[in-house]
Amino acid sequence: MDGAEHPGRRALLAGGLVVATAALTGCSSTSSAPVAAGASPLGRQPSPQPRPTTPAAAFTRLMDGNKRWVSGDLQHPDRDPDRREFVAQKQEPFGSVLACIDSRVPPELLFDTGLGDLYVMRTGGEAVGPVVTGSVEYGPMTSGTPLIVVLGHQRCGAIEAAYKSLRDDKPLPGNLESIAKALRPAYQQTVRQGGDDPVDTMARAQVTLTAADLRSNDDLAPLVEKGSLAVIGAYYSLDTGKVEVLSGAPY
Repeated sequence: MDGAEHPGRRALLAGGLVVATAALTGCSSTSSAPVAAGASPLGRQPSPQPRPTTPAAAFTRLMDGNKRWVSGDLQHPDRDPDRREFVAQKQEPFGSVLACIDSRVPPELLFDTGLGDLYVMRTGGEAVGPVVTGSVEYGPMTSGTPLIVVLGHQRCGAIEAAYKSLRDDKPLPGNLESIAKALRPAYQQTVRQGGDDPVDTMARAQVTLTAADLRSNDDLAPLVEKGSLAVIGAYYSLDTGKVEVLSGAPY
């Protein structure tokens, strides 16, 4: 018995060889399998698309992203560790968005963008003042950002509060009153215009007035005139997720 292998031991060794061979074969087939076009073998996202450098290209990129948001066919671009490392030392966003503080209107999501794609400023009802205007100007004036979007939205609480405050001549508490004062021109236009839904009318008026002011201010107007910058007024539907362009589209 000392010089002969036990039958059970031989079977165990044979079984081990079969398992090892199968494992090696599986590893070999996995590593040599073709990778789908544009996909990363490590499961990471594909390389980012080239940065849009014209207003029309930037506008198309944003609106294509919004179409994906509406349909649910999202790409979630520029949101992986590779992108984080890529923009860690330098950023060149292709768009600047002035939106409301409303938690349901995050520009990065509703335009299906990612890290380093957008400068985003958010104030109640897109109210503006010198600091906000300077923040909007930052991208176009320092890094050649070719697109500004002023984005209002459906059922805006800040617009509604300001409308009622101005209509009833009852100041809002604390610094909220500064929002109502900033929105007074939109309120005045709404009163002149009339309509069944004055809050929605005022939300749209605030967008178009703010976009027009930015488009014509001393620092941005020269960029608009030479075609390197577009300032768009847009409106977001909470019900559908769709962004509607109200003014300034660079077609």
